Amino acid sequence: MNDFNRFGSHVLPFLRHYLAEWDFYKPAWNYEDGCIFEGCLDLGDATGRSEFSDFVLDKVGPRVLEDGTITGFDIGEYNIDNVKSGKIFFPLYERTGEERFRRAIATQMAQLRTHPRTKSGNYWHKNIYPWQVWLDGLYMAQPLVTAQAVATGDRAAWEDVVNQFLSVRDHLRDARTGLYYHGWDESRQERWADPRTGCSPNFWGRAMGWFMMALADCIELSAPFDGPARAALIGLFQDTARALMAVRSPRGLWWQVLDRGGDAGNYEESSASLMIAYALMAGVRLGVLPADQGQAGEVALRTVIDGYLSHTELGGICGVAGLGNTPYRDGSYEYYLSERLIPNDPKGVGALMMALSEGVRRP
Repeated sequence: MNDFNRFGSHVLPFLRHYLAEWDFYKPAWNYEDGCIFEGCLDLGDATGRSEFSDFVLDKVGPRVLEDGTITGFDIGEYNIDNVKSGKIFFPLYERTGEERFRRAIATQMAQLRTHPRTKSGNYWHKNIYPWQVWLDGLYMAQPLVTAQAVATGDRAAWEDVVNQFLSVRDHLRDARTGLYYHGWDESRQERWADPRTGCSPNFWGRAMGWFMMALADCIELSAPFDGPARAALIGLFQDTARALMAVRSPRGLWWQVLDRGGDAGNYEESSASLMIAYALMAGVRLGVLPADQGQAGEVALRTVIDGYLSHTELGGICGVAGLGNTPYRDGSYEYYLSERLIPNDPKGVGALMMALSEGVRRP
């Protein structure tokens, strides 16, 4: 049985403490809880410890009705975050054979069939953010669409996934660094949007963490669709991994603002570091990234565990960062440094479990 005790004797006590104290992030169906569910399923699969997958079934099961209705899910909100958790229904259906979980997949996919898009073809981030694409959104939607495309043999849906990634590359990638801006406003109406490019001003660490995890998951899930489209996605993943390797901190982590390492106020952010670590290690396991990048991912995982994790707390997690809205978030360097650090935030703990799942699979 693979296990993670080699990453520290306090890792399992922390996870058990966290899950024992866990409650839903909010009543609505949300991506933050989905990060915990995904991490538990990954860790249960990697270690053979059923306590993690049992936790997900115990918490999610009561929220899914026989007809596939998900308590707290509102399709009319058209928030891309709200379909992130749909991916967990595939393993739950496989494990239980209960049709309600298969129907819940259809419930989540129904939003995406009518979700508004930019003229370039990408899903809007949210209905309240018209014409905007944020890197976060690639992780929220595209692994779900890929899993369903493979399950149904829908190659056109898979091609759409790849096209959305390539559109993001064309609009959000900085040619000099290979890094990606946090967001893009196709309409150029937001104050944070560059009037020429439409991009936000900075490279936020966790935004690229979401993006890297989306790439890794879609590449893994899409193996049955191997061909030119998947090769293009792998090439994009490899390019992005190289760019991130160039902006690591001296300790092998990633900064809150990626290209401003050492600047006043900037800090190593644990959730971004864990997300990128997960993606790098997964990329090596899938045979699409070189071994040294997987080693860099493991170094980041160990550094976070050694420096930020106790028996009861994971620190160094930026609670939230976004663009626009009220009070207005302008995407400036100062803005990203102003957001509070939130110990044990589910985005960081979920990423810890996902990174651990890859760490224990390594030789």
